[in-house]
Amino acid sequence: MRRLARLYFIFFTAWRYGLLPLLRDILKPGIPRGLLTMLCWVSPGQSLPRGERIRLTLEALGPIFVKFGQVLSTRRDLLSEDIANELAKLQDQVPPFSNAESRLLIEKALGLPIEEIFISFDATPVASASVAQVHFGTLRATERHPEWDGREVAIKVLRPGILPVIDSDIALMYDLARIIEKLSSDGRRLKPTENVAEFDRHLHDELDLMREAANASQLRRYFVDSDKLMIPEMYWDLCRTNVIVMEKMNGISIGRFDELRAAGVDFKKLAAEGVEIFFTQVFEYGFFHADMHPGNIMISLEPDSFGRFISLDFGIIGALSETDKNYLALNFLAFFNRDYRRVAELHVESGWVPADTRVEELEGAVRSVCEPYFDRPLKDISLGIVLVRLFQTSRRFKVEVQPQLSLLSKTLLNVEGLARELDPDLDLWQTAKPILEKWISQQLGWRGLVEGLKNEAPSWAKILPTLPRLIAESLAQGRSPQRDQNAELEVLKGLLMQERRTHRLLVGVLLFAGGFLAGILIIGLGLY
Repeated sequence: MRRLARLYFIFFTAWRYGLLPLLRDILKPGIPRGLLTMLCWVSPGQSLPRGERIRLTLEALGPIFVKFGQVLSTRRDLLSEDIANELAKLQDQVPPFSNAESRLLIEKALGLPIEEIFISFDATPVASASVAQVHFGTLRATERHPEWDGREVAIKVLRPGILPVIDSDIALMYDLARIIEKLSSDGRRLKPTENVAEFDRHLHDELDLMREAANASQLRRYFVDSDKLMIPEMYWDLCRTNVIVMEKMNGISIGRFDELRAAGVDFKKLAAEGVEIFFTQVFEYGFFHADMHPGNIMISLEPDSFGRFISLDFGIIGALSETDKNYLALNFLAFFNRDYRRVAELHVESGWVPADTRVEELEGAVRSVCEPYFDRPLKDISLGIVLVRLFQTSRRFKVEVQPQLSLLSKTLLNVEGLARELDPDLDLWQTAKPILEKWISQQLGWRGLVEGLKNEAPSWAKILPTLPRLIAESLAQGRSPQRDQNAELEVLKGLLMQERRTHRLLVGVLLFAGGFLAGILIIGLGLY
């Protein structure tokens, strides 16, 4: 009954904000479409743009639907630009839960009274969202950790009772997605069930705060010696699945331009370093913060770290495999050289488009997106928008855009937009070029070859001692009498094939050993 009431509320909210005409237009002709048409005659809110109507509906439905809209905004390959832009405006602002509940949850998770863990604890949260809220406190020294005494920390607490609410709303989302797929002629392309499943995975990942702490720890390890980015340290002895304790970071939100300017922060330097940080995360480490809105980015004003970026909230992290990075490297090279045919071929070779796709047609579509940008000054070219329009153009070729690349393009748009707000004259390409060149060299040049040799050396060290035995066994097998009683011609034919295989093996072994020795020599002499 409760689920039915919630479904009725969703339908009423869609009617209230004039969303029913949009639903009607994607349905196949039939009774459901006819009923919606009649309801649309008395539906308010239809004067607003459709993207705004969708955003207002999600905000009215509550924080879980808001979060779904935020995740959906990353799928610009599926959405129209106006809808994606509106969904990107969604702000996840939720009233905090009670101070007493916070204390109880922390004490239960850590197994000690608040007073035994913290010298001071601010029960009033400094931030509150749909999944968790954050408090400040000061740690008390322990026998195991005397160095903790007086350290200022931030305590993130998972919202109580959130899991049943999430499971209930996600179950409704699956129901709605299946209805849309069944009744809508465009349902297959929009992939509503797949998008709900992706959101389900993201949200349940965020419910495990230990995962967030591990993400933060890995990023901190990458940038521990950086003079551009600071990541909070995790206090692992005080981290649980529903409570994590981390270093308190002091700074000002990057969205508060007036305060930063008054403090003397160099905006041009800030913009360039922000782009450099993002591209380093993506192309050097293949591990990037994928929720980089102003609420999660601060700037330090402390004397010893003035002007450095501070990253917060690591629930959504993007990761790229070596295959992803190689694909991007080859595409960037082809794009820089205006080799649109190669871009099209790479899509086919990767299996992201059907095998029967005509490369010439895909090449023409890619050219229509990319070519206009080469006549503009570099500072006027938006790499993020180029990627998004490539994804949108590829829609008619049934390109399967990988989720990690959609997340990358969304994050790149956020970073690029923020950087241009800080410095309207920022030349994104020139700022990113040294990082891209280094990355492409590592992936495709001599440095990539040497790195590959170094990475494979441990495996080769195990294989090389066994090669003489393998060769001897192969030769012995080639000389062994044939037990088969086939005709003499078949016996001779089999022996000939065996000899050829042995010859190829010997040649392969010689080339393999030669490459191995050359790699060891290069590494030893430091010629890379």
